[in-house]
Amino acid sequence: MASVVAQCHYIFGLRTGVINNICYFDEQTVIFPCGNNCVRYNIDQRWQRFIPGSTEKSQGMQALAISANRRYLAVSERGEKGTITVYDLQHEQSRKRKVLSGGEVPVLEFVSMAFSPDSKYLIGQAGAPDWTLFYWMWEKQKVMASVKTTGSTNPINQVSFNPQDNTQICVSGNGVFKLFRYAEGALKQSNFLKLESHNFLSHTWMSEERVIAGTETGRLLVFESGDLRWEMSVTTKQLERRKPEVKSEGAAPARMPRITAITSYSKGFACSAGPGTVCLFEKTEEKDNYRKTREIRIPADPCSNEPSHAEQQEMVTLCISPSEETLVTSTDRGQLYSITLSSAEMSKGEQAHFEFLSHSFHSNIITGLSICIRKPLIATCSLDHSVRIWNFETNVLELHKEFQEEAFSVALHPSGLFILVGFSDKLRLMNLLIDDVRTFKEFTVRGCRECVFSHGGHMFAAVNGNLIHIYSSTTFDNLLNLKGHNGKVRAIVWSTDDSRLVSCGMDGAVYEWNTLNSKRESESVLKSCSYTGVTISPDAKTIFAVGTDCTLKEIQDCQILREVAADDVAYTTIAMSRSGRVLFAGTSIGTVRAIKYPLSTQKDWIEYQAHSGAVTKMVITFDDQYLLTVSEDCCLLIWKIIDKEGRGLKRDKDITYAEEILITKSDLEEKNQIMMELKTRVEELKMENEYQLRLKDMNYNEKIKDLSEKFVQEIESLKTKNQVLKTEKEKQEMSHLEVTREVVEKHSREQQDFESTSNQKLMLEYEKYQELQLKSQLMQEGYERQLQAMEDSKGRALEELTLFYEAKLQEKMLMLGQDESRQQMREFEESKKQMEEDGDREIQDIRIKYERKLRVEKEINLRLKGETGVMRKKFSSLQKDIDDRNVEIEKLRVEQQKLRGVIKSLEKDILGLKKEIQERDETIQDKEKRIYDLKKKNQELEKFKFVLDYKIKELKKQIEPRENDIKEMKEQIQEVRDIGRAWRMQCQDRGFNFRSQQNTQLELNITELKLKLKATDKEMHKETQRVRDVEALVRRFKTDLHNCVGFIQEPKRLKDSIRELYDHYVQQSDVVDIVGVDADIQREYSRQREHLERNVASLKRKLAKDTEVHRTENVKIMKENVSLIKEINDLRRELRLVRTQVHDNKSQSGISKKKLSSSDLTVARLNFEEEAERIIQLQRVEIQRLKMQMQGQSHSLIPPSSSTKLPVLTT
Repeated sequence: MASVVAQCHYIFGLRTGVINNICYFDEQTVIFPCGNNCVRYNIDQRWQRFIPGSTEKSQGMQALAISANRRYLAVSERGEKGTITVYDLQHEQSRKRKVLSGGEVPVLEFVSMAFSPDSKYLIGQAGAPDWTLFYWMWEKQKVMASVKTTGSTNPINQVSFNPQDNTQICVSGNGVFKLFRYAEGALKQSNFLKLESHNFLSHTWMSEERVIAGTETGRLLVFESGDLRWEMSVTTKQLERRKPEVKSEGAAPARMPRITAITSYSKGFACSAGPGTVCLFEKTEEKDNYRKTREIRIPADPCSNEPSHAEQQEMVTLCISPSEETLVTSTDRGQLYSITLSSAEMSKGEQAHFEFLSHSFHSNIITGLSICIRKPLIATCSLDHSVRIWNFETNVLELHKEFQEEAFSVALHPSGLFILVGFSDKLRLMNLLIDDVRTFKEFTVRGCRECVFSHGGHMFAAVNGNLIHIYSSTTFDNLLNLKGHNGKVRAIVWSTDDSRLVSCGMDGAVYEWNTLNSKRESESVLKSCSYTGVTISPDAKTIFAVGTDCTLKEIQDCQILREVAADDVAYTTIAMSRSGRVLFAGTSIGTVRAIKYPLSTQKDWIEYQAHSGAVTKMVITFDDQYLLTVSEDCCLLIWKIIDKEGRGLKRDKDITYAEEILITKSDLEEKNQIMMELKTRVEELKMENEYQLRLKDMNYNEKIKDLSEKFVQEIESLKTKNQVLKTEKEKQEMSHLEVTREVVEKHSREQQDFESTSNQKLMLEYEKYQELQLKSQLMQEGYERQLQAMEDSKGRALEELTLFYEAKLQEKMLMLGQDESRQQMREFEESKKQMEEDGDREIQDIRIKYERKLRVEKEINLRLKGETGVMRKKFSSLQKDIDDRNVEIEKLRVEQQKLRGVIKSLEKDILGLKKEIQERDETIQDKEKRIYDLKKKNQELEKFKFVLDYKIKELKKQIEPRENDIKEMKEQIQEVRDIGRAWRMQCQDRGFNFRSQQNTQLELNITELKLKLKATDKEMHKETQRVRDVEALVRRFKTDLHNCVGFIQEPKRLKDSIRELYDHYVQQSDVVDIVGVDADIQREYSRQREHLERNVASLKRKLAKDTEVHRTENVKIMKENVSLIKEINDLRRELRLVRTQVHDNKSQSGISKKKLSSSDLTVARLNFEEEAERIIQLQRVEIQRLKMQMQGQSHSLIPPSSSTKLPVLTT
């Protein structure tokens, strides 16, 4: 029998935390990481191919990079020794080509990579603490060069190649923007900028010289040849040109959006602009300028509990398809979005929105997994508050619903129409409708971590800590409560006939329960192991359990039959096929193992790379065709179960899935109503369109007639014009021929003159060349003679040495024995060889040295030839420079006049700002007065509230004595009853005859007391009703008072509303009662009021003095400001005179010098603007200082708040 294996079939999810985690392979296929694999996903046909990750002590993927020719994929993986694996994507299985590492340099991870434009070289940026950049010729696994790019405190975020040059590299990070060039076997930095204030998160090359970088503060910086040229913000429409030196004041405000991703295309570039937003920038007609043309947003999620949460996702990677048709982005919550750029450009007036590339994925740990029998559905729940329904036949997301609480467990009913979800507060049973998931029953099971339906669907089990509750699915009654576990239950599973339930827990116990009488059928307890997963064989005789002790246990009849070790890897979950041929186990490192059954003591399993986190749940479909696994990495992986020959497992019987769905009656009626309305609307539109078409046809026919008449007239007029133009053309041709003859003659004369002068120059240069050639030949002959002489001397020295050592050898041969002579011979021959090799090596070094000198002389000769050609062009270029210089002088004069006008306008702006400051000061004083008035009104309202509280207390005091009276009456009645009982007992003892008389008397007393009790009860009811009325009055007053507070900004309306409150709630009799309650309170109120009035008068006097002091200080500051402005104007005049003198000197000496660079001219033109900006900045600082001083004085003038209460208002 062939072994059973599993093959990756489909995966839902995206692995976050990977740099550049989506890229295009071709127009229809993208590559992204998911679990511990890279997925090739075809967008149109929706198929997937898998590139498995490394298994050799890898701690997960770190970054991706694809080559420019889309053939090779580089994947960096973190570990004890960080590696980069290069895959060949044109191979069917995407076979592994090369594995690169840092060699002897210890590298834990590579945070960013890039291929060269010709795909022959690869760069990789190593992570902390060394931050070394490696430059490989990757096909030979050869490190060409390496360099440390930054310090330990400034991390690098991205590295890239120049798209036109294999030797130029850009590196950006926190306070780092460097360009390196590979030359002479080393990487050398080519730019030196101080940009410590910027944290560069991303960059892209726009051309061979230009790079655009995005910062953490929403700024886009444009570099050309390594120097900062331009700067702009993603929030503005147009690029702003600034000097690099001006931007030294610090970063932008913290509220600016982060530019986490940026990519270029032919029209411009796209970049992220804060949460859920991407901006498109295009080149403008102006040179080197960009303009924001489009803003694309992530839409709100209608299935979410809070739809705006989807709009807050941060873009991680942006990628544009090879034909520049589609833009794809990945987010920090593991979602993939796309948009067609042509549709985004067409919808100019509307907001453009992204769409999901495939489906919406989970963004947090998946905690629950379940399947059903009647439908090909998968249910998953996650800590991202969502429940999702997937279809494993069509590989689509059927339903998606988000809730307010985290979902811990999920179970699908075998019919596929109901779902059970365990939340933190309750267990909810829901209907799976056509487009929604709706709750229809809730159970009080808190924090349900496990729940599962029986195979028949008539019962379900739910775990609550260490208890297992079994409920009926029809009556929802709690049938059984299974108690026995001492720790939390981690897994439960039903037997095939639903008569048994197997559970395992953290207490190391595995129990088998009878679901009819709640008795424990069998048990196995191992306290040293915390079990995490359990399954049962199809015949319900054998239990398989896994836990923290890294073994798989086979339990039968309360005994552990076998224990299979797992190689120091903890199993987290286990599942067995319905056929009983194979066990599948998930591990804590994310792998899946297929273990052959019956179990053997040997390691008889196949291990597959699956997830990047621990496998949390595992299920096999009822037809044994698919294995489903979910993990902490937010991914759902569907495996195809096949035998080793590639065939699927045989089914016992074909399963036909049901197609019925649930829909509520109201939804159905609503949809039918909508359909009817749409049909009528369609008919109306048809009639309307037909009528409009008829009208348009009539209008167009009339227009055609008019146009035809016009065109006939225009044709006739054009014919006449054509004749006139022909005659003019003939005249112009004649004149043109004469002009060309003159030009040709003039050109021939000039050409002859130029040839004669250039021939003379060439002859001179040729003579120089002949002299240099003779010199080089003489030098070469001299070097050759020296080489020959050195070779002869070496030969002679070698012969002398051989003769000398041969003579010595003969002497030693005579002195020593035969064995020693052999040893000496060997040593002599070895030393002879070494001498010969040393001689050859010295000869070779001398030859290389002189050949290098000869090569240098040849290069100098060639350079001299090039300089002769350059000298020819210099004369003509100098003549052009003189003309251009004269034109520029005229331009500079015009610009000088413009700048003078700008200075005058800036002076006017300064005066306007001074006036605005005065107006602002006046408004600030008015606002402070208003705040003081409102505070006074607030104090009066607090006093009014105190009066009402006092009334409530008085009423409560009146109620208390009445209740005490009622209690006393009841006690009297009880005493009377006790006396009556005692009197009866005495009468019976003594035997008096007049018992009947006394009984009648007592009955009369009792009736009298009952009447009194009724009266007291009535009074008590009246008092309680009065208390309720007072409480209702207080509530109404509180609501009215709250409404009054709404007018706190409108004094008139506030005053009117308070008077209405007073008229409505305060009666004159009440006021009289309150006043009459206690005269001492009134006296205390008047005393406090007098005290407050005295305080107010003293504060007013103090305020007047402070305002006078403030006014004098303000006048003094204004005088100082005027004197400073005069000094600034004088300095400006002196500066202007100095500049004119310098400019005149430069213009006189500039004719003989080289042409000024364009950057220097722009600096000269902007000197006046810099001066004006500096003056304005100084004035702003002074204004700010004065405002702070005014605020401090205003704070000192605010009167203190009083906690004392004034008496009630009287009208």
